Amino acid sequence: MPKIIKDKLKLYGFNNLTKSLSFNIYDICYTKTEEDRKKYIEYIDEQYNSERLTKILTNVTNMIGASVLNVAKQDYDPQGASVTLLISEEEVPLYVLDPSCNRGIITPIRENIVGHLDKSHVTVHTYPETHPENDISTFRVDIDVSTCGEISPLKALNYLIDSFDSDIITVDYRVRGFTRDVKGEKHYIDHKINSIQNFIAKETLDRYNLIDMNIYQSNIFHTKMKLKDIKLDNYLFEIEEEDLTKEERQNIINKLDKEMTEIFYGINLPNI
Repeated sequence: MPKIIKDKLKLYGFNNLTKSLSFNIYDICYTKTEEDRKKYIEYIDEQYNSERLTKILTNVTNMIGASVLNVAKQDYDPQGASVTLLISEEEVPLYVLDPSCNRGIITPIRENIVGHLDKSHVTVHTYPETHPENDISTFRVDIDVSTCGEISPLKALNYLIDSFDSDIITVDYRVRGFTRDVKGEKHYIDHKINSIQNFIAKETLDRYNLIDMNIYQSNIFHTKMKLKDIKLDNYLFEIEEEDLTKEERQNIINKLDKEMTEIFYGINLPNI
C-alpha cells in the first residue's frame, strides 16, 4: 500500500491531491455459434448485473476507508450495466448531507441508482461484445476510482483484479493537483511509487506478462497485463475440451491468443 507521509509532512489545510485509478478488464470466450454468442451475453449480463457491481464498488469504498454518499445504478437493454458511487473521505453528518443523496440505501421506488462520494467517486461500466464473423466474444469492464485527500484507490487494486475474470488488464494511475505544507511549499504527490506493479500481489504478477509505460515527472503510471497461460477449458462455452480434436483445440487456442494479443497491443493482426 502507498505509504502516506503525513507524519513527516505537516500540511496547511486539506490534502488536495487527486488520485485516480482506472481499469480496462477484458474477459475472452470462444463462442462458435450464434446461439453460443447469445447465451454468453446472457450469462455476462446475469453474472455482472448492476446489483453485483454495486456490491463490488461498495467493498472498494470500504477498503480505501471512504464513506458512501450516494449510489446510482442501471442495467441496460440489450446488455451492459453501469454503477456510480459518490464517496467521502470521512462520513458526512446527516444534517449536512444533500437530500438527493441516498447513502447507498436503495429502495424499490429507486431502481436507477448513482453513487457519489464527497470529493471522490467510483464508477463501473460493462460492455459485452460479439461479432458474427468472429468465433470469439469479449466482455469489457471499465472501472474508475478517484479520491481526494489521504485515502488511496491503490488499496483496492488487487481486490478489483480478482473480482473479474481478467485475461487482459490495462491499469492507469495518476496523481493530480498539489497540496501545500505549513510553509506554503507545494507537494505534487504524498507517497512513493515508480510502478503500478509495486502494488500488485506477487501471485498475480506471476500469472501475467506485463508492460509499463510511465511518465514520472507528471505522476502518470500505466501498466498492461496479459495472461500467460491459456487453459482451454476456461474459454469454452457450451462445449467440452475432451470433445474436440487436437487440431480443433489448437485452432481455438490460436484464435483466443490472437484476440488477446490484439487487445493487449491495441493493433489488428492479419488472419493466418
